[in-house]
Amino acid sequence: MAINNPYQSYQQNSVNTASPGELTLMLYNGCLKFILLGKKAMEAGKIEEKNTNIIKAQNIVHELMVTLNMDVAVSKELMSLYDYMNRRLIDANLKNDIAALEEVEGLVTEFRNTWKEAIQLNRQKQFVQSGLV
Repeated sequence: MAINNPYQSYQQNSVNTASPGELTLMLYNGCLKFILLGKKAMEAGKIEEKNTNIIKAQNIVHELMVTLNMDVAVSKELMSLYDYMNRRLIDANLKNDIAALEEVEGLVTEFRNTWKEAIQLNRQKQFVQSGLV
């Protein structure tokens, strides 16, 4: 009989019930988490741990790339930025370049903050339109 981990159940439920916008926010947050873990491992000289975490950040960037709707003009610009971030993550991993990691961290933080604000504005708009105000 398997013992259920309540945290894992909560986390799985959060992903399963999230809107597409919330899922994108989760991806940005996950990417930041793995960049920070990669940076700490790099500073501590833990090469395998650094590599694992930077690759996880790259995988998230790849996921962001494949979810773009290329029929929307801004998606082409985002694709270029995501591609740049991916190349900088590769550089950071190969060259132990903390500055490259910090550059990507800054970009992902901006994306995350902008996305979070857009979600909040959309919720406010829906709330007002529902007539509950």
